[in-house]
Amino acid sequence: MKQTLPGLLAHNAAQWPGEVAAREKDLGIWRTFTWAQCLEATRRIALGLRELGVGDGDVVALLGQNRPQWAFGQVAAHACRAASLGVYRDSLSEEVGYLIDFCAARVVIAEDEEQVDKLLELGDRIACVRHVVYCDSRGMWKHTGTGDARLLSLEQLCELGDARAAREPQGWQQMLDALDPDAVAILCTTSGTTSQPKPAMLAAGRFLGHAAEMLKVDPKTPDDEYVSVLPLPWIGEQVALGQWLIARFRFNFCEEAETSAADMREIAPSALLWPPRAWEAMAADVTARMMDATRLKRALFALGMKLGDRAVDTGRRSWIADLLVGRALRDRLGFSRLRYATTGGAPLGPDVFRFFRAIGVPLRQVYGQTELCGVYVLHRHDRVDLDTVGKPLDYVELRIDHPDRNGLGEIVVRHPGMFVGFYGNDEATRADVRDGWMHTGDAGMMRDDGELIVVDRVRDLARLANGDGFSPQFIENKLKFSPHIGECVVLGHEREFITALVCIRYSIVSKWAEKNRLAFTTYSDLSARDEVGELLRREVGAINATLPPAQRVKRFFLLYKELDPDDGELTRTRKVRRNTINERYAFLIDALYEGRQVVDVDTTITLQDGRKSRIRTRLKLHEPATAGGHGGKA
Repeated sequence: MKQTLPGLLAHNAAQWPGEVAAREKDLGIWRTFTWAQCLEATRRIALGLRELGVGDGDVVALLGQNRPQWAFGQVAAHACRAASLGVYRDSLSEEVGYLIDFCAARVVIAEDEEQVDKLLELGDRIACVRHVVYCDSRGMWKHTGTGDARLLSLEQLCELGDARAAREPQGWQQMLDALDPDAVAILCTTSGTTSQPKPAMLAAGRFLGHAAEMLKVDPKTPDDEYVSVLPLPWIGEQVALGQWLIARFRFNFCEEAETSAADMREIAPSALLWPPRAWEAMAADVTARMMDATRLKRALFALGMKLGDRAVDTGRRSWIADLLVGRALRDRLGFSRLRYATTGGAPLGPDVFRFFRAIGVPLRQVYGQTELCGVYVLHRHDRVDLDTVGKPLDYVELRIDHPDRNGLGEIVVRHPGMFVGFYGNDEATRADVRDGWMHTGDAGMMRDDGELIVVDRVRDLARLANGDGFSPQFIENKLKFSPHIGECVVLGHEREFITALVCIRYSIVSKWAEKNRLAFTTYSDLSARDEVGELLRREVGAINATLPPAQRVKRFFLLYKELDPDDGELTRTRKVRRNTINERYAFLIDALYEGRQVVDVDTTITLQDGRKSRIRTRLKLHEPATAGGHGGKA
């Protein structure tokens, strides 16, 4: 059996044809797919793609929500000796057009009318696309009569595959036999924090080999349940797809993003991978719900969390904490059977990490990059240190380049499963990979016990004017543990003190405002309320008290809008694009350091009915409350 995705799928279907491989919730009902059904769906799509002319070196793009058809389409593209390119479903037309044109995708498999509309809007900008295959026909009637020969439904594609199978009964097996594990199978985009995302080329054999190495440390079995929540274009979910084929756990697809929490409770997964923002949001939601609880419940929750937090330090489980808080809360969150809970993609604040460990969630940190095939450093089950991201996999070589006197330097890595290079960008490949070593651009240090500490991006490490160093990301993670803070950007490089732009967590602060009978209309209106400003002054002040004096936030503005990937302020994986922030909000940053108490801003907001409205909002400068509860210098 060749180490390729189609080869593994064919092997599983031959050995365990009736075993449930995947589930999808559709119209409230869970639909199951056996390994044999997964193979049959993939085979039909692959033969259909071959009938459309897809072959060696071509690119097939996939655009839409996580669905079984997404996975089948990706594996089918590999069966044609083409590379798959995942595109985030919430990408704007311009982003979609850039990636598809850059990679010269020949075919795009799109989920529904919304995604097809994006493609058709691009017109000649994606002249490379010969065919657009849509999976959901609802709403497509408006396009079917236009005579656009590029459009065909997934069922029509499968019918083309059936016709080819009838003409060439051995065609499918010949396709499997012709696969090369060393060929590029996956184009997986980097986050693009400083520029356009770069597609990293992953060879099938290397990719699956790395997924298998991870399973040695973090094993899964056919009895495990995995819920696919993160976008499939992300490297973490791509590796999960590879591990699914190797370990044969059940892959579950939620109905919609809005129903994922309820769907997850129904499945009660044993394995879960979430980014920090998801864990932060859940911790904030739990904290907000306790605001509405009775005094007795709040007291019991506080006691349970205190005992659970103490257990995190001792490494021993607290049965009293589990009885008071942990067991019921895990059940409510859908974590009753959770055995493998991991977070990656960005550092998770230690307070959030402690919160979940305290309620009995076996949360562990992992660390990696797209170019290095995702995770290659992770906590072992028998050792979880909140200050580190764990130890490298056994076959990974890792060193710290140019360490300072504290051992802090750039993390440099190589291993057999890493990427081949950046698609169509040899210059970027040479810049990042030197003598076979990937220069990650992350700053970290290796402890004597082999545990890796990741601090921040090298380029984002900052120093105050007096020479004191600080990590903006570390302070941001501390601030975001507050349930009232959704996003923030910490500033201060080569300045006299640290400041921040803060976004309220609208879902929580609006609930707090309603409870306190504060009238508001929009996000901008709510964030400008004096009462909200006072609330955030107290929150930032409390967090300041946990930081060294030189790293405390002295002034901040509550931003009049949420940071948004569509505005280029965040990547699709919710990482801050600092250069964009510094340019777009330069007038606010200057006001923070000039000490201007009020800044008037003209902005455009989106109303509930989708219409745009131009408004003027007034931002007030805030100074965090001191320990005594009054404003002042931090």
